Amino acid sequence: MARVSAMISPVLVLFGCDLCFVRANRPPSPVNVTVTQLKANSATVSWDVPEGDVVIGYAILQQRQDGQMQRFIREVNTTNRACVLWDLAEDADYIIQVQSIGLYGESQASKRVHFRTLKETDRLPSNSSNQGDITMEGLDKDRQLQTGEIIIIVAVLLMWAGECHKQCSGGLRQSYNPWFTKRMWLKRV
Repeated sequence: MARVSAMISPVLVLFGCDLCFVRANRPPSPVNVTVTQLKANSATVSWDVPEGDVVIGYAILQQRQDGQMQRFIREVNTTNRACVLWDLAEDADYIIQVQSIGLYGESQASKRVHFRTLKETDRLPSNSSNQGDITMEGLDKDRQLQTGEIIIIVAVLLMWAGECHKQCSGGLRQSYNPWFTKRMWLKRV
């Protein structure tokens, strides 16, 4: 029995050290989690991360407060500090939490943030967005393409179509085929 406890003791020590190492290298939890651009079917969640640790991505837990829906969004290889939540039910309560993803695991979840989507008939006043909010005011949906842009697009498409035709008709295969080259040389002589 003493022999078994002597073998288990080092394993427990190593396991405990490993847990301390993983906890010490976890990234910090996101802070200042806020919901902006609130609409009937979408909202934008943004957050900040304390400096110092390597963060390679984020995980967002989105849950309807009545428990009917839960979504887990995980993005890695990103430095974005905002995410658009889509396909939300109108006039519904939601809870979100954000986690940082680091090289050695995930952070603790941020504090819960509660929000309620708008009704389809509700509209926010046009001056309600914050200065840092992402808006689509700068984009002109009805913008027509300029003549130069159309010419460039057509030229690129024609060059691409020519290359596709060359490959499909075997032009490239024949030029790299040594038997085809010898046959053509013999026919010329």
